[in-house]
Amino acid sequence: MPDEARIRTAVREVLGSMAGDLSAKEVVLLAELEGLGRTVARAKEEVARLKVDDITESHIPSATDELDAIVQHTAGATNEILDCCEVLEAVAGRAGAEDAEALSGAITRIYEACSFQDITGQRIGKVVTALKAIEARIAAVTGRFREGVQPEPEITEGRRLAEGPQLPGAGVSQADIDKMMADF
Repeated sequence: MPDEARIRTAVREVLGSMAGDLSAKEVVLLAELEGLGRTVARAKEEVARLKVDDITESHIPSATDELDAIVQHTAGATNEILDCCEVLEAVAGRAGAEDAEALSGAITRIYEACSFQDITGQRIGKVVTALKAIEARIAAVTGRFREGVQPEPEITEGRRLAEGPQLPGAGVSQADIDKMMADF
């Protein structure tokens, strides 16, 4: 029996057993309890409609994976830029004084600008930590409301193939795409 029905039944039993012996305060209290039961039932329905399994099993882990991929790609791009700076430094060493000074100034500015990678990684790390904390809180809250949650429909192969850029190693292979196209 759902919580709302149990509370409603309990309130009715108490009212029936006291037949006329209730004070005004007791009537107000019992009405509040019944209202609380309705509020709890509504909250459970809303939590069930949130599709929390999508949030905790798919959306948040996917977001953290995407953020990790951003950090990796940013680090890779930064390393490539720094490697190019080393080549430019070698060229600057062979250039005339005026050109060497201009190259050296530009190289220094590039090195300074590459500090974005470290700062970006730190900020993304904070976002990942926050997402994991949110995921844990959602799981704790929804764990109490599992009763009555409907299972989600499975994602079809066609929908999975159309979900856009994927993380390295998680993307759809050309063979999968060819197979899907052959089915048409």
